[in-house]
Amino acid sequence: MTEEDIEKENATIAKAYKELLKVSYTTLSKEDKKLIRSAFEVALDGHKDQRRKSGEAYIFHPIAVAKIVAQEIGLDATSIAAALLHDVVEDSPDYEIKDIEKKFGKTIATIVDGLTKISSLSKEKDMDVSLQAENFRKMLLTLNDDVRVIIIKIADRLHNMQTMDAMRPDKQDKIASETLYIYAPLAHRIGLYNIKTQLEDLSLKYTEPDVYNDILNKIKESKEEQDLYIKEFSNVIKNSLDKENFNYTVKGRPKSIFSIRRKMLNQGVSFDEVYDKFAIRIIYESDEVDEKFIAWKIYSVVTDHFRPNPMRLRDWITSPKSTGYEALHITVMGPKGRWVEVQVRSERMNEIAEKGYAAHYKYKQGAEREDSLENWINRLQEALENPETNAVDFVEQFKLNLYSQEIYVFTPHGDLKSLPKGATSLDFAFSIHTEVGMKTRGAKVNGKLVPLSHVLETGDQVEILTSETSKPNANWLDYSTTARARSKIKSALKEDKKRIGEDGKEILRRKLKQLKINLNESSINQLVNYFKLKTSLDLFYRVGIGSIDNTMLKNFASSRSNALMSFIKNKISRKANVPKEQLDKNEVTTNYDLLVFGKDEEKLDYKLSNCCNPIPGDNVFGFLTVSEGIKVHKKNCPNALSLQSNYAYRIMSAKWIDSSQEEFLAKIRVTGIDHIGLVNDVTSIISENMHVNMKSISFESHDGLFSGNINIVVKNNTIIKKLLEKLKKINGIDKVSRV
Repeated sequence: MTEEDIEKENATIAKAYKELLKVSYTTLSKEDKKLIRSAFEVALDGHKDQRRKSGEAYIFHPIAVAKIVAQEIGLDATSIAAALLHDVVEDSPDYEIKDIEKKFGKTIATIVDGLTKISSLSKEKDMDVSLQAENFRKMLLTLNDDVRVIIIKIADRLHNMQTMDAMRPDKQDKIASETLYIYAPLAHRIGLYNIKTQLEDLSLKYTEPDVYNDILNKIKESKEEQDLYIKEFSNVIKNSLDKENFNYTVKGRPKSIFSIRRKMLNQGVSFDEVYDKFAIRIIYESDEVDEKFIAWKIYSVVTDHFRPNPMRLRDWITSPKSTGYEALHITVMGPKGRWVEVQVRSERMNEIAEKGYAAHYKYKQGAEREDSLENWINRLQEALENPETNAVDFVEQFKLNLYSQEIYVFTPHGDLKSLPKGATSLDFAFSIHTEVGMKTRGAKVNGKLVPLSHVLETGDQVEILTSETSKPNANWLDYSTTARARSKIKSALKEDKKRIGEDGKEILRRKLKQLKINLNESSINQLVNYFKLKTSLDLFYRVGIGSIDNTMLKNFASSRSNALMSFIKNKISRKANVPKEQLDKNEVTTNYDLLVFGKDEEKLDYKLSNCCNPIPGDNVFGFLTVSEGIKVHKKNCPNALSLQSNYAYRIMSAKWIDSSQEEFLAKIRVTGIDHIGLVNDVTSIISENMHVNMKSISFESHDGLFSGNINIVVKNNTIIKKLLEKLKKINGIDKVSRV
């Protein structure tokens, strides 16, 4: 570069820096400007020898990110300084976190450190899906330190997306997909709607460029017509609004390219058939006291002129979204017989919708408003607390909570709780408190007893019934939808299995002693191999629940004592010893080897479909064909949507289970001489017995004799035998048999 080029570049850098100070949403004090100046100088020094792929000086990137943070998101001077410094520690050998802390203090150092950790994670080459998911998990864990880490990371990602033209197509594709997968949902959740829209549109630009350009051109072509339509709409309501002396503006807001594309796909229509390509926004001036009153006044003026669609009224002023969003949305039949969405917001609400997090705090007086963002971060913390979750599952669960629509339900005391749409009474129990969730016995919705799988609806009043003896079981995972409930249930089940495993280890030690075998690493390895298991906990757990019984252990002992035979067998099969770290794994592995159908989990004949080739462990459903019996498809199979919508009556629920951990329904018949308290004796024996769950019980008494049927759920035969023995010992019982 010539000296003249360098001078020009320096002038452009100085201009970009001045622009940054000018556009800040928050008013910057002298101290703030000093802090930002100092951060700028460190960034300038740290990146002095660096250039971007496009050839420009690297410093333009931190300035651009700081500008997004200052102008579009509206954060304070601390965040602007952190944004300027976000790549310094990573890219410059002259600076470390401790230097940043010394110069700028603990807060900025924590944010920069969080951002550095995230970047270093992304640098690993050719990551597989689970590694990538692990990345996101670690990134979300930084929410723990400071939510600004994520916000600056979103700004960083937005600038990268805006300047991605110089990259290789495969790199563009990877970054765009990643953006759609996690950054856009995150921006949405933090309430940064404008940035979310930009991220989605830019992602589409790189993942499906033809579609993007086609929609973009069509939007440009229809802009003039759209402006005329908005003018026509405004003219109709203008006089009525002016009569009320409102200060307001009416704007048109085109829907994003991404959302138009999504509508075209979901509804199977062309661009011209998407009716709501834009919304009309009425923004009014008001003090906070009259806000709600004026919003409904404007609603009444609009609906005096245009017929509203009552199904499409959304009142987010009375109950704001958990992102902090407030507005009144109505869909009316506008001029030329077209449905139009009208959004009514005060200037304060509009600012919160545009700026999210920052505006939220600007308007928050004292602690009077419960802050939903902080609540959400706290809820997220709990889902993050459980580090054993598989990272891919975790990110999927997390995404569920990001984009989900909400319902509002009441506690028995009348407090309002927001939950994701589709949440059940069990999810509600966990949203109150983990302890309440763990001890849930039942639920009442609007005063009526409902099952734990009952899906809640807005306006329901929910009361949770608890019991000290209740504890989670595997079915609870089918009843819960929120990440929080699911992660807590999974941890509890894991703990339960570990506890059974510890008991099983002692039982195994005793049983092997009788067979003159010591329980040590070598014998455990042999047993794990013999029973085709994966870990020692698998072995102890199965002994604990009784699916490995005395006979099976005797068979093992005899195969072991016949040393010559076993030596030859081993030579032929060459069974490798299970590695120690695999053997000591602290979880019960699930070997999905059996497919069951319907609520009663029946075993039926089936074929796996060729269109999606499901494998054990996939989420699947059964489809009853005319000539080939039951065909099994993955839930995300390309044909799933059409099958489910056109042939819903032929769909069967199905799931893969582990046959060694399967539960069976058994029927026991009991007869004998009747006396007071007999049923109590029978039920207490059954419920005190390990792992026995009663499905139904019926007793009849006639002339002093009684007979009864009990349906129970057990894991294996051994438990039934034990139970029958115990029931025979009850006073008055004559005969106990399995039907």
